[in-house]
Amino acid sequence: MVDCSNPAAIQELERSSFEDSSDEITDATASDTSGSAPSESDVELDNENNEDDPASFGGPETVNDGDFDRLVENLRRTDVGSDTTGVLSRVWDFNAEEHDAEFKDDLRAASGIGRVKRKRARRTGPALSQQVKSLIGDGNQAYIDGDLHGCIHIMLEVIRIEPRATSAWSVLAQCHEDTGDIQKALQLRIMAAHLLYDPEQWERLAVQSKEMGYNQQAIYCYRKLYNLDPTNIKALLDRTFIAKEIGDLRTARQSLLAVLKHIPHDLGVLKELRPILIELSDLSTCASLFQAAFEHYQSTFPSGQSISPDTGTSIPGGGFDMMDLFVLADLYNTSTLAQYDKAVYVIKRGCRWLQGRADQKYWDMCEDDREYDVDPDKVPGVAVVRIGDLKPGMYTLDVNARHRLAVARIKMGDVDEGQMHANIVLSENVMDYAPLFAEIADAYFEREMYAQARPVYELLGADATTSSLYVLLQAASCRRMLGDLQEAAEVYQHVILADPLNSDAKMKLAEIYEVLNEPRKALDLVHQVIDHRRRMHRANREGEQSAPPPSSSLFEEKSRGKARESSSKTKTGLTVMQVRALEEQKEKEVLRGYSRVRNLWSGMMSGDELAEREWLLEAEKLVETFRETRNLFLSTRNNPFQGMFRQHRRSKRSEEATEESMAARLQLELVESEQLGQKSKPSKVDVFRGVSFDDWLRLLMQYAFLLTNRSQYSLAEEVLRHILYSNAYQEVSTQDTIRLAIISCASRARQYPAVLEQCRRLMNTHQFNNEPLRILCAALSSGLRQTDSFIISTLQKHMLREMKIHDAAVKNKDTMKWGVVGRRYVLDPTARNKEEEADDAIGDGAVDVAPGDAAAAPDATPSKFLPTKHNPMLVGLYGQICCAAKSYQSAIFYLLHAYDYCPNDPLICLSLAVASLGRAMQRQADNRHHLVAQAVAFLTKYRTLRTETDSGNLDEVEYNFGRAFQQLGLHSHAVRHYERVLELAEDRLIRGEDVGLAREAAYNLSLIYVTTGATPLAQILYKKWLSI
Repeated sequence: MVDCSNPAAIQELERSSFEDSSDEITDATASDTSGSAPSESDVELDNENNEDDPASFGGPETVNDGDFDRLVENLRRTDVGSDTTGVLSRVWDFNAEEHDAEFKDDLRAASGIGRVKRKRARRTGPALSQQVKSLIGDGNQAYIDGDLHGCIHIMLEVIRIEPRATSAWSVLAQCHEDTGDIQKALQLRIMAAHLLYDPEQWERLAVQSKEMGYNQQAIYCYRKLYNLDPTNIKALLDRTFIAKEIGDLRTARQSLLAVLKHIPHDLGVLKELRPILIELSDLSTCASLFQAAFEHYQSTFPSGQSISPDTGTSIPGGGFDMMDLFVLADLYNTSTLAQYDKAVYVIKRGCRWLQGRADQKYWDMCEDDREYDVDPDKVPGVAVVRIGDLKPGMYTLDVNARHRLAVARIKMGDVDEGQMHANIVLSENVMDYAPLFAEIADAYFEREMYAQARPVYELLGADATTSSLYVLLQAASCRRMLGDLQEAAEVYQHVILADPLNSDAKMKLAEIYEVLNEPRKALDLVHQVIDHRRRMHRANREGEQSAPPPSSSLFEEKSRGKARESSSKTKTGLTVMQVRALEEQKEKEVLRGYSRVRNLWSGMMSGDELAEREWLLEAEKLVETFRETRNLFLSTRNNPFQGMFRQHRRSKRSEEATEESMAARLQLELVESEQLGQKSKPSKVDVFRGVSFDDWLRLLMQYAFLLTNRSQYSLAEEVLRHILYSNAYQEVSTQDTIRLAIISCASRARQYPAVLEQCRRLMNTHQFNNEPLRILCAALSSGLRQTDSFIISTLQKHMLREMKIHDAAVKNKDTMKWGVVGRRYVLDPTARNKEEEADDAIGDGAVDVAPGDAAAAPDATPSKFLPTKHNPMLVGLYGQICCAAKSYQSAIFYLLHAYDYCPNDPLICLSLAVASLGRAMQRQADNRHHLVAQAVAFLTKYRTLRTETDSGNLDEVEYNFGRAFQQLGLHSHAVRHYERVLELAEDRLIRGEDVGLAREAAYNLSLIYVTTGATPLAQILYKKWLSI
């Protein structure tokens, strides 16, 4: 025996001819393990290809034996006298080898290869033992005597001994029927029918089940009937009608597809099947069926007409008339298929065929629609100049057909041709063709042709018979996209008055109010929407019905739509086609929003307040769309973004989502998360929803800059930090750009700890590079709060470790080790202090790498670059940090090292002079005069080096000398240098140049004047240099 729960056994059993029936009952009745028994038609979808082909069902004997064996096996596991309501609620075992042998015999018979054993005659049942025959006789006698309970007891004993005794089941069912238990009698007859090979018996059981309201059971019986009699189309149609009645559209779909196998291209079946396929979002199948029918009728009736044998009248297209053409064109015009060229082909060629001009194939040579041009005298304003030798045909074209042509041409980008057809349609009476007007306006709107869509929507909204909330909302959207915000707000207000519960209109109006700088009105509308949704959620929760009472049917009898809805909560909830349609809709929304943002960009940059608010509102939607897409923020961030739908082989294991309340976007992402198990070589995609990642980054950074200017730095930092984790922006250059944007925003908001953090991350990323050090010095150039961040202890320790690493790299490369996780060189851990390692782990986690990503990191291999000589900038910067922290002695030590590495750098000389003067002013200095002399010596060398390189910086040199003398108390010398700075500044004023350090020199000079009592001179300086 083979366990059905074993995947290997299931794969083996899928080859057997009775799979369709056996799997159906197994899945339909597995209530003991799952808690709820889905209907038999759930499993049909796993074998839909077999169901469509009548030859794949196997012989009737094989099918019934397989099902009955499982029924009997289940009976043996239960008490003989137990109720049979739950008989089908087990997972049965069966002999796979026996059915595999029968399957091979069927293959030999079908192919004509090999020897096939002669089939035995249909068995009517096993040979019964004398004991069983005696018991059956006793039971029949008890029934004749009217002892129904005794008869039931005897027949149950017969079934226990020999479950294949057909008469026992029949008599037992009759006994229950005589006692009034019709439901149990029906169940027993269904069990007995598995031993009989009578299609009429299954038909009677199906009719009886339908009359008793057991629709799922009736569907099962009709399926058995079709298995036994594959030519019985009526069984398929009855099964279809019942499935449609209970909302089981997938079962109805499979039944009608099976009907089409028998009567292909039947228009009646296609018309029944079309709404079902549309409801299931299977538009591709629907289009292919109608396309095949179109080609079939074209080849069968090349003249475009047929004669009715009953009335003798002409039938256009042999039955495939203009309405069927419209259906096929509408399918191709949907955004799901988006095969607009095929829609044009169908309308042009189909109308030509129905007009009896199928032989005029030369019109297919024309890319335009000159075949159906109109006389400009009859329809003014639609004259089109045609280029070429072929003159316009001027053939008549139905308005509905021209409307399909207009929509297809507009959507495919052939705007001129589409507008020509649209103008002809729009010249008709709007009262007669309002739906066509609306679809043309929608096509314009989809192509972002708001100026063309707006008058059509307004024309529809002007009359109560053609107006609707949708039309008004679209008209308001057009006005908004064209910049008429006040008019758009008026339309939204009108919609809200007509429908106070319209949340969409309220949210759109709130967005306009926000742009118009009316936040209170916007907030009131948002609160109304939130309250309404909460009330609806509470009402839905209170309105939930209790569990249905137990049923006597062999299957779970409830609405198919509700069953699908409940079952989909444990999966993604959407088919792949629906997910793709949802993604296409999101992409269109993103493209529309980005187009609007791009149009507003120049106004926003020029300082237009209204344009800036609207730009922020539109950009916020795009930013949130980017940030909420999980495919852009995977756990393995070194794999590049590969698109929303990646092509690969089907994974052997499918991941099921267990979340019960997922919105549309999460369902889209869950479908993609099931595809992550497939290992394949990553291929980078540079576009997300129609917008390149460079444009996304530009938008995100500009959005953060505007938020920072509006005192919303925390939100701007959150956005920029979030996109650092995106798979789309894991390249080093892009990461640097984002970090520089964070530094810019933090500097603007005076959040200098964030500036320091990002600078340190840049230093860790670009090891042995001086550019991050320059960025640090520029970002923390001057100011008290900047100085506090500059001298913080964590930065000092970080710089000290970097100096040690640099020194080791120059002196002894053997002590260097490449850190895979940090992706930078570090000292050998055995030679490092544990405290330094702990601080390193806390302070220098600059590279955001998950432990599992290290091996796959693109730059995990050691860098070949190592310094060969000492870096004066690193040591000099650390000396300046010590100097700013008033640790002048340490500053002199490190600055002297920098001087040894680069003795001709004026900045190092100036820093040494400052540090020497600072140390000389401290009480602990025991060689004060030596330090002063040393400071003057470095100042002198600084002046020599500075004037040699650039003679235009004399004011800087004079100012620094004046500042040094002022600190030493030599005011007369200081005044002379400060006055020299002011003289140079006056010369610059005459030339119209910047005054340089004049204000700083004037301020210091005024302090000396005030200190020495020369207040009038200080007043002159105030008025001339220090007044605004």
